[in-house]
Amino acid sequence: MPYPSAGQAGPPPQPGQTPQHGGAPQPGQMPQYGGARQPGPPPQTSGTPRPAAMPYPGGAGHAGPPAQPGQMPPHGGARQAGPPQPGQTPPQTAATSQTTAMHQPGGARQRDTDPTGRRAEAAFEDTQAMLAAQAAGAGGGRPPGSGPGETGRSRRARGVRGAGNPMGSGGPGGPAGGGPSDGEDEDEPDKRGWRRFVPSWKIVMASFVVLAAGVFGMIAVAYANTPVPTGVQASVDDQGSVIYYADGKTAIARLGVKRTPVEINQIPAGVVDAVIALENRDFRTDSGIDLTGMMRSFWSTATGAQVQGASTITQQMARGYYDGLSKEVSIQRKIKEIFVAVKINKTLSKDEILKRYLNAIYFGRGANGIGAAAQAFFGKPIGKLTPPEGAYLAGRIQNPSTFDIQEQKGNFAPTKERYNAALKYMVESNPTAYGKYAGAKFEDLKFAKIKTDKSYDGLKGYMLNIVFRELAKGGISRDDLDTKGLKVYTTFDKKMMETAKSVVNARTASLDHTIHATVASVNPKNGRVVAFYSGDDYTSDYNNRAFTSTKQAASAFKPYVLAAWLENGWSLNSYIDGMSTIDMPGTTTIKNSHAAPYGPITTEKALADSVNTVFVQMGDKVGLPEVARIAKEAGVGEEAKRNPAYQGKNGVDYAVDEQKFQVTIGSASVTAVEQAAGYSIFANAGKHVDWHTVIKVVDAKSGLVVLPEQAVERQVISADAAADAVVALQEVVKSGTGTAANFGVRPVAGKTGTNDNNKDAWFVGFTPQLVTAVGMFKDVPYDKTGKRALKVDKHGLPNSKIKTVLWKEEPMPSFIGGGGTPTQIWHDYMQIVTAKDKVEQFPPPSHTGVTNNLVTPKPTPSPTPTAEDPFTPDGGDGGGGNEWPDDGGLGTGDGSGDGGDQMDRPPGEECLPGDGSCDNRDGGGDGSPNGEFGGGAAPGAATGPNPQPSGQRP
Repeated sequence: MPYPSAGQAGPPPQPGQTPQHGGAPQPGQMPQYGGARQPGPPPQTSGTPRPAAMPYPGGAGHAGPPAQPGQMPPHGGARQAGPPQPGQTPPQTAATSQTTAMHQPGGARQRDTDPTGRRAEAAFEDTQAMLAAQAAGAGGGRPPGSGPGETGRSRRARGVRGAGNPMGSGGPGGPAGGGPSDGEDEDEPDKRGWRRFVPSWKIVMASFVVLAAGVFGMIAVAYANTPVPTGVQASVDDQGSVIYYADGKTAIARLGVKRTPVEINQIPAGVVDAVIALENRDFRTDSGIDLTGMMRSFWSTATGAQVQGASTITQQMARGYYDGLSKEVSIQRKIKEIFVAVKINKTLSKDEILKRYLNAIYFGRGANGIGAAAQAFFGKPIGKLTPPEGAYLAGRIQNPSTFDIQEQKGNFAPTKERYNAALKYMVESNPTAYGKYAGAKFEDLKFAKIKTDKSYDGLKGYMLNIVFRELAKGGISRDDLDTKGLKVYTTFDKKMMETAKSVVNARTASLDHTIHATVASVNPKNGRVVAFYSGDDYTSDYNNRAFTSTKQAASAFKPYVLAAWLENGWSLNSYIDGMSTIDMPGTTTIKNSHAAPYGPITTEKALADSVNTVFVQMGDKVGLPEVARIAKEAGVGEEAKRNPAYQGKNGVDYAVDEQKFQVTIGSASVTAVEQAAGYSIFANAGKHVDWHTVIKVVDAKSGLVVLPEQAVERQVISADAAADAVVALQEVVKSGTGTAANFGVRPVAGKTGTNDNNKDAWFVGFTPQLVTAVGMFKDVPYDKTGKRALKVDKHGLPNSKIKTVLWKEEPMPSFIGGGGTPTQIWHDYMQIVTAKDKVEQFPPPSHTGVTNNLVTPKPTPSPTPTAEDPFTPDGGDGGGGNEWPDDGGLGTGDGSGDGGDQMDRPPGEECLPGDGSCDNRDGGGDGSPNGEFGGGAAPGAATGPNPQPSGQRP
């Protein structure tokens, strides 16, 4: 029959049948689940029926046969809700069973035991338990202890809640209690145990959703707050510098980071595709990151295995290009890199990302960027690379330094493996374009020869050495040169540099290796050092002598005394006593080279013949401070400040302070380049520009000049004084001690200089366009005792393993006097380098000075000519010169020893000890490297000026 709705009365059950759902129960029957409770007959007076032992009738909701009197209703019968009906006994709890039984209607008390002999209490408890089971089977039960007011005790300790139980489903206490489920023993303990700690799947899912939402929220916030870096790493565009000769085209050297920036359209497609094939095959379509690779990377990091890469090209570019992304191995850095890569991918085109990437990465062999790599590995510009060559370079990106090491050992297997992988992927991705290269052999690649750094070989090292020194003064460091991409334009003329070397070697080939020659040529108009000679090979002989070897100027200093005389307004025609000796305050006796006095002599003649005593008197007349001023403003003596022996003083100041009037005959220490630049005041109408070797420094990227030429001109003496000084200096070449410098119709002026025993010898001369100084000296290395000379190599240097070396300056052969070998070197060199110069004349003499005779001139008769041996030196300070300008130094007429073979001079006329321009202190030489730029005294060398000069040589 159809299932009646709740509260609907069904048909009355027939006798012996179980009432249907919704029907009223019949007398003696148990009301069915869902049926309305009907008033029943009055309860039996014999008490509550006791159940008899019976099998379990069935599952929940099963309608069993009608309960007979004294029997339990079938298990599974529905429990009815509502108040108890009249005549019915409400269900009792186990705790109150006895009390309830004693107070049933009718006043009858139940027996203590049932007919089977069981205790009444036990039987009653069984009945209650079965009723509870029936209620649970009908669907109205709850787990023990789950209802309000229940304590969670065991089922046997609790009564059954039924209809009319104040704690049951019909009472105010809450829903009905329930018994054990089907098949469970009511005495079984609570089954939850450890399971009560396992959350419901609904809770787990809800928690996961909340957690995921929080994580994604945090990621979104972090992504939004991660800006795209704007600053570029300091090294990302590092680019080496190029040092050029004066022509601005020929490179002396290329320094620092090798990088040649290129545009993406300059890179062949085969190179680009090779890089993409190995580094990031999805580059063209990805969002800047590789999710699969990222998960693999994160997992390996979390498990502690390693922090894997899985970086895309965009990520590699981000951390290698932008400032603020470190290269530390950490999850935090990786996450930031990912965010930046995603944003970059949205703001930059793929081509721009590739361009920045390929210009920044390192390929090995010192090459940064694909442009430099093309040159370093294949010796060709980027545009000419083939796909196989591109595959090789792409393979190197993974670990370039390691590949360098392996290839240097002859192991090409690692790079070959990468090469083959690149070609394979290229063919797979684009067989049409690269299919023909599938079989390209690694062995067919033609690599460029590995170039060793030869930037400092030969003459280049000397040039770079002095350029670095000058740039440092201008605020440009060596690190700047290595990384900032500068173009340095120097003053050097390559052909003139090579000419100086060849001439010096030709003139000194037969000399002892400890004898050194220096050359320096300066443009008098602008102070540019156009050429110099310090040695043959800087890598073997690192003494930059033309700039660092401070030697006594000897008689080559006298023109500054003459300049002071003329600047004071006195003329060349002034007469001065050419006495043979002179004594001055604070100075030992100064002599001429021979005893015979000159008598009254003009200053012009005194310079041509290098008469010492005349220049002492001139210096006394104008004052030593004035002499020092002119020399120092002409740039003389500055290098001496770098030598501790001079106490930080200019070489001229030191000579004035320590040697007084001996400074007038050349006791001040100077360098070749200082002398060349100093004489510029005579060739440039009294104006001076400090010598320098850098014309300008230009930023290669912007084209802006970052360091202009340091060429400040200053007037040291008047143009009139300079013009008259040139007259006297020309006379030195025409008829005096420097006749070996004369080379024809081209005007030449200059001055010789030789100190005691030929330790230092000079010739400084000039044309209107060029000034050149040539100096020679002999530096001999001794052991630390100073008694044993050490063996030297072809550069005049001892074994580098010897830690302590004492350097002594020793006499050179007599033919090397100022009028000898130095003048010959000057002549040969200048004749070559000025051959194409226009022949210009010096300014005419001004003749504006006032005659200031320090002695009354006396007319003397002309001497009667006598026959003389033309090869015998004059031997006197007033020697008349030599008609044989290229005689190897014999008889040049420098009475002070600037020429001539002193061994042939008669007794009393040789170069006497005690020359005022001589440094008698042992070790006055420059020696081996000193400090950053080379030159100066070697460690342990005993060097310094001599405070005890002697006698008479100019």
